[in-house]
Amino acid sequence: MNKGPFYQLQVVVSVAFVVATLFTAWTPASLLPGNLTKKLSEALAPISVTPIPESVTPTPRPKPMIGIVVGHWDDNNDPGAVCPDGLTEFEVNQSISTLVMNILVENDIEVDLLKEFDYRLNGYSAIALVSIHADSCEYINDDATGFKVAAALSNPYPERAERLTACLRDRYYNATGLAFHSGSVTPDMSSYHAFEEINQETTAAIIETGFLNLDRQILTTQEELVAEGIANGILCYVHNEDIIFDEDIITQENP
Repeated sequence: MNKGPFYQLQVVVSVAFVVATLFTAWTPASLLPGNLTKKLSEALAPISVTPIPESVTPTPRPKPMIGIVVGHWDDNNDPGAVCPDGLTEFEVNQSISTLVMNILVENDIEVDLLKEFDYRLNGYSAIALVSIHADSCEYINDDATGFKVAAALSNPYPERAERLTACLRDRYYNATGLAFHSGSVTPDMSSYHAFEEINQETTAAIIETGFLNLDRQILTTQEELVAEGIANGILCYVHNEDIIFDEDIITQENP
């Protein structure tokens, strides 16, 4: 059977393609035109891709940690002061402590609200720990008004303790206007049990916010001011703020 001209043309093209391929494969690179050799090398070379560096997400700095002890919370040994009408020191302490916590959290501070004998106090580590209490509900005399602040008697870092108490005194007075009783700190305050339980690196203080007798109104109806004074004192310590403290002006005679 005779093949047509189209078939013969296909054969010629196929043979020409094979011959051209063989010629290219057997021809030394030196005999090829320079541009062609270069283009073939570039075409066969692997493509180098420069990796795009991933964006680095900065590690957030940990927030400062503060411990707040709610005086007499779950304290079976000492329920704290109890007024004739049933108002308890614990209720006042709890209300103020919660407000202090809220203010500190709003200022980007982490807060642990702790019971009086919380198991977490054992070796507790934080920038500072403040225990919040209130004074007697009994009438003592007309001078039994104002607040007290104390740190541990034996402290490995007395300069830190002094700064924390100074910050609390200054800011609490500025917020509440209550006087400071410089000489009426009791052994129960300076030898407060938590001072011996926490990590020695944790600066600690205890504050008696006022007397539940003569200072009852501000402690129960203006808790925001009381809490603001304590929170500002803690922030003063955390941020190493300036202290303008005139003890002669704000100190009340001992009751």
